[in-house]
Amino acid sequence: MNYKQEFANALEQILDGVLSLEEILSMIEKPKFNHMGDSAFPCFQLAKIYRQSPKTISEEITQKVNVPLFEKVEATGGYVNVFLNKKYVTKQTLELIFSEKERYGSFHVGCGKTITIDYSSPNIAKPFSMGHLRSTVIGNSLSLIAEKHGYHVIRINHLGDWGTQFGKLIVAYKKWGDEEKVKRSPIKELLALYVKFHEEAEKDPILNDLGREAFKLLENGDKEAMDLWEWFRDESLKEFMKIYDLLGITFDSYHGEAFYNDKMEQVVDLLTEKGLLVESDGANVVQLENFPPCLIKKRDGTTLYATRDLAAAIYRQDNYHFDKSIYVVGNEQTLHFKQLFAVLEKLGFSWQKGMTHVPFGMILKDGKKMSTRKGKVVLLENVIKEAIQLALANIEEKNPNLIDKEEIAKQVGVGAIIFHDLKNGRMNDIEFSLEDMLRFEGETGPYVQYTHARAAALLRKGNYVRETDYKIELHDEEAWQIIKELLSFPEAIERAMLGLDPSQIAKCLLDLSKAFNKYYASVKILEESHKQDRLSLVFAVKTVLKEGLRLLGIQAPEQM
Repeated sequence: MNYKQEFANALEQILDGVLSLEEILSMIEKPKFNHMGDSAFPCFQLAKIYRQSPKTISEEITQKVNVPLFEKVEATGGYVNVFLNKKYVTKQTLELIFSEKERYGSFHVGCGKTITIDYSSPNIAKPFSMGHLRSTVIGNSLSLIAEKHGYHVIRINHLGDWGTQFGKLIVAYKKWGDEEKVKRSPIKELLALYVKFHEEAEKDPILNDLGREAFKLLENGDKEAMDLWEWFRDESLKEFMKIYDLLGITFDSYHGEAFYNDKMEQVVDLLTEKGLLVESDGANVVQLENFPPCLIKKRDGTTLYATRDLAAAIYRQDNYHFDKSIYVVGNEQTLHFKQLFAVLEKLGFSWQKGMTHVPFGMILKDGKKMSTRKGKVVLLENVIKEAIQLALANIEEKNPNLIDKEEIAKQVGVGAIIFHDLKNGRMNDIEFSLEDMLRFEGETGPYVQYTHARAAALLRKGNYVRETDYKIELHDEEAWQIIKELLSFPEAIERAMLGLDPSQIAKCLLDLSKAFNKYYASVKILEESHKQDRLSLVFAVKTVLKEGLRLLGIQAPEQM
């Protein structure tokens, strides 16, 4: 039920082709103050076309808007403001949520279509740091949002398990490694070796040459190099799975860069066959019109990210036949993906038009990017464990008799971390602050979760059983503010998909929670008069909050 669409349809007819429906939809606003209506259309853009003042235009349009859903239409300061028919809209909205429940806000644009989403993709033999959090939780949420739009989603964890860094690690292990230490604490020891390599390489640059030589051996299948690489990979995956289990995140494919090692020659052959591969300073590149050349093979014959990503894209199209393919990777890789898509276009693959890079800002520490090679990392597992402990301490203080405290503390602690990330616009950098992340009041995940638990408690206390064909009578302004937020939920889901930005949903949930808590503070919900009506509203709020949290990858406890 889209009232913005109804308003736009009416305006399109009145303007008779002066603006397209899409233009009108993009111009409709939500008024800043409630007394100004529920939707507003600014007429300033029309002033040049009609050669009249926005005030005059808005007054003329107001006379022609005749939509039964609007109980009032008025012109104010160059805007056409419309007021929804509260009684009708309240009834329709609640009945729709009652009938659709968790399906409320679903779309069907992706039905019969496949979308691959490449996200998380940590580097083997390095700890899963806070720096990997954004790709992981943004990608997971986009996967859920895409499914909400009807897409068949293939979740891909393109592990960073190949490249020159493994040559460096092999050299470091052979020079300074201790097998027993690595077995006892694999990631910690491998990170220490990686950091030591870069420290020593600053004093002795020849180490970098040794690292490149070791990677060349690895690419050529040298047994000793392969055995070490497989050991590093297996130990790393065990550690990563602990993190994914805590976050409640799963993947359909863990094919990393190494999986494409035997598929890259096909890419090189294809580029050669098409006459695209040229030599430049001993290396092989593809020349591009609008970007720097895309490096396919180094002078020593080793491959790069681009080679592997080309092989991966072709493999995914051949195997999954995707309609869309999304890469959730930090904004520092923007040029890489522009080059990747441009090379695929030169190869004549029309399906590359469905490929999108979804960049995002960084998590900073003291205003700077976290760096594994310099050892400046904050381990995600430690942050998650601390968040869970803090949540448990809060529960022990406020609700010590709560059943299943440990599980609820896990849901709240993990939810706090995920929501802190996703409430921010995707392109914003986020300063790492454990204190901000774990606050349990204000614009946080625990605040939304607690609102959901409060709604659940009211339904239990009121012994709510939803009746069919129940005539709902809600006339107070606080209830209407909730209805408007419930109405905006499908729009937020649609915006999140169009902009590939889960923060749209997070902001909607915060607004709904604020509206509901204001209602809770001012209305005696369980008072017998109109109790069923008010609990029906509570049921709708609980339903939407739970589904919204799910789309962010966050659980919704029934009690807190």
